[in-house]
Amino acid sequence: MTDTGQVRLQIEAGVASVLFDRPQARNAMTWGMYEQLAAINRQLSADRSVRVAVFRGAGGQAFVAGTDIEQFAAFKTGDDGVAYERQIEAGIELMCRLPMPTVALVEGWCVGGGLAIATACDFRLATPGAKFGVPIAKTLGNCLAIANVARLRAAFGHQRVRRMLMLAEFIDAQEALHCGYLHAVESPETIDAATTALVQRLSALAPVTQRVSKAALERLSTHDLAESDDLIRAAYGSADFHEGVAAFVAKRTPVWSGQ
Repeated sequence: MTDTGQVRLQIEAGVASVLFDRPQARNAMTWGMYEQLAAINRQLSADRSVRVAVFRGAGGQAFVAGTDIEQFAAFKTGDDGVAYERQIEAGIELMCRLPMPTVALVEGWCVGGGLAIATACDFRLATPGAKFGVPIAKTLGNCLAIANVARLRAAFGHQRVRRMLMLAEFIDAQEALHCGYLHAVESPETIDAATTALVQRLSALAPVTQRVSKAALERLSTHDLAESDDLIRAAYGSADFHEGVAAFVAKRTPVWSGQ
């Protein structure tokens, strides 16, 4: 495995297992990994033999710890951010439109783009130490596409998402369970068995009902979205965004100017 990471697919007995495999970087997504994930989702969309898809991060320390920040050093203008967010949103939409039920198995950090991926799944199980958040107000000074904000709001509630985005707070597993974001919290020793049990339950039920029900919920969560390119352009085109990226690469605290 190279440092660019891999997203791996295995299909067995009607269950697709998707692994984010870059544990040395807490499975932070590279551009290549996003492309692999999109290709896998397109493959799964066309494979009606798959009854359930399970998504998981390698290494046991993280589901996906966001996007590899060093890649943002090449961004020059706000339009780079618009193009990036459109690409990410297109990939998340592919996941949301998968015809079969999807399950995220979360161990450890579930951050930024990783949180968007987990939220695109229908069910989520996590270990007690899992943390969920989008700390971009502390790290990069960028923003999310409005469709992903809408999905987070539908899953967590308005004020929790406000805390994530504006206070850079993380939500722990128990709070995520209590607000309904998680299906269950399981120990590291029992989460595999709990995931298998959930997969078996889902596999035994009516596929058409599952398919149209999840499509209805996705339409409700993202219907009538407002235009947001101006907001994305303002964030990614700001001096603060470039300062955030430079500070991360240099391993120092960013100095925000509000510009």
